[in-house]
Amino acid sequence: MDFFNVLTGPQLLERVEALLPEHRERQYPPTVTLSMFLKQALEQDRSCQKAVNGWIAQRVTEGLSAPSAHTGAYSKARKRLPVEMVSTLAHEVGGLLCGHSSVGWRWRGRTVKLADGTGISMQDTPENQATYPQPSSQAEGVGFPLMRFTGLICLSTGAVLDVAMGAHAGKGNSELGLFRRLESMFSAGDVMLADALYCNYFLIARLQALGVDALLEQHGSRITDFRRGQRLGARDHIVNWRKPKARPQWMTRQEYTAFPAELTVREVKVGTRVLVTTMLRKVSKRELNALYERRWNIELDFRSIKTTLGLEVLSCKTPRMSEKEVWIYMLAYNLIRLLMAQAALQAGVHPRQLSFKHTVQIWTEWTVRGLAGVQRLHNEILFRTIAQLRVGNRPGRIEPRARKRRPKSGQWLKVPRKKARRQVRLYGYLPNVAA
Repeated sequence: MDFFNVLTGPQLLERVEALLPEHRERQYPPTVTLSMFLKQALEQDRSCQKAVNGWIAQRVTEGLSAPSAHTGAYSKARKRLPVEMVSTLAHEVGGLLCGHSSVGWRWRGRTVKLADGTGISMQDTPENQATYPQPSSQAEGVGFPLMRFTGLICLSTGAVLDVAMGAHAGKGNSELGLFRRLESMFSAGDVMLADALYCNYFLIARLQALGVDALLEQHGSRITDFRRGQRLGARDHIVNWRKPKARPQWMTRQEYTAFPAELTVREVKVGTRVLVTTMLRKVSKRELNALYERRWNIELDFRSIKTTLGLEVLSCKTPRMSEKEVWIYMLAYNLIRLLMAQAALQAGVHPRQLSFKHTVQIWTEWTVRGLAGVQRLHNEILFRTIAQLRVGNRPGRIEPRARKRRPKSGQWLKVPRKKARRQVRLYGYLPNVAA
């Protein structure tokens, strides 16, 4: 399957046209606005002024009139861009990538989907605070709204299939609560790969009802006794889990009653780690461990999204625009993954062997110089260049989550900024304690 042609083919173009809102001729029509918004997500300087300046330069290069350098018209155009259009495109590209991935890239011919959650900081505005309040550990006026973010990613291509967003606290906004919104993205025959947080009776039972297998790390609260159950080998057995007597608060009584009284799972211990899976036989202990070690890819994917693309801190000032910004980043990320898949296909390698950051860098240079899509030769050179750099294969690598280089020393803002300004006017400096 030619991934690059999929993106420019009639199927996706028809989808784009169907999602376009009704609009009159403006300085920034929806397609131009979407293109500029995507470009912002891929550049180091993500300001609206930089985006408008680039649009001015492009129009002048094409012999057209230069628009105003003020960002007001572009900002209004971004607000008019429908969230549903951006999210649907992100879903479409991710689904195409995962659904048409090479059989050789899959695990035993099956689609493996990774699940995990993270947090994203937001701009401190009253609108954001109302929908995504700051953590209670932060003082009023000096904290930032925090969005909880749970994602589902294709293991073979790295494509984002779907994400769920919510406040960092509150009913239905836990990581598992957000994951329940993503369960429709699974198909019979899929395999779900996640950490110990997802290892609970009800989640596994729901996945089994969908025909989906799971491979998870054992939750720390559950005791594993290999003397029980049907022994398959050394520290490898099949055991029945009983349904918890306590019904979760989010679950209705009818839903609780519908769950089976027992769940049959397989538990294996590899090193110090106990793995739980619904794949009872035909998969060796070593294969299960090798697959679970690939769960780390979602941590690297989140790093690519948050650090390489810069989604760690959202720049928009309202909840609606912040959610739209997240989907813009998901679409931009999937488009880069699409380029990587095409390059891997032509080079005969696995997409996970290629560098995400290198692809972003070379694609940015390609577009700045107007080489993208100009000639087939340019496209072939682009894909060859992407495939030249491979990421290191370092199995079992362990690194502490700690920084060696110390940050620059600076006083922390412990009171709201308006109050801090008054203190500076009064004392000539900012006191070290909240006053």
